[in-house]
Amino acid sequence: MIFLRYESFRSYLRLYPVTAAIIAINLIVYILDHFVYDGALLDKGLFYSYKQENYFSLEEPWRYVTSQFLHLDLSHLFFNMFAILVFAPPLERMLGHVKYLVFYLLCGIVGNLFSAIADSATAGAGASGAIYGVYGAFLYLALMKRSMDPDSRKTVYTILIFGILYSFFVPGIGIWAHIGGLFAGFVLGYAYDWYMIKKSKRRNHP
Repeated sequence: MIFLRYESFRSYLRLYPVTAAIIAINLIVYILDHFVYDGALLDKGLFYSYKQENYFSLEEPWRYVTSQFLHLDLSHLFFNMFAILVFAPPLERMLGHVKYLVFYLLCGIVGNLFSAIADSATAGAGASGAIYGVYGAFLYLALMKRSMDPDSRKTVYTILIFGILYSFFVPGIGIWAHIGGLFAGFVLGYAYDWYMIKKSKRRNHP
């Protein structure tokens, strides 16, 4: 079961420095925004796109990234950080630190882009687009590869079923950010797998 975490705190930091940094940045930003800056960081950094203003966030493109590190309330922060804490480490180990960071940010960006495409007036913040990208990569592995153990595969299917249902039936959830992140994670998972297969073939057949 790849999603069970047995590491000590020190080992976790050493093995998964990017995941640990992402969690730390989210926590620090939340504390500063809610207890020091009175919501100013959220105001300046959330993603929004209106036809009359900042359409597709082209006027303020940094919001595609900054919104991934901002959260609306404590429960929003807690559930997202728990998901990253548990599910992201195996992917960071598989991709490597730099590729994983690029993957994470790209999935969040695509999630925001899907929100702008699907809704002419959208606004939101949170790490869930990137998190669903992580789920998307594992969905690719669960469906297309035989290397994932059965318990991990069942966990991926279960978390996605409940997550999608929750996204549809609970108001205020950025469903298109979730779908966009999931799509990006699946496609990037396929692309990485294709690249590794090609690389292996070139190595074995010079």
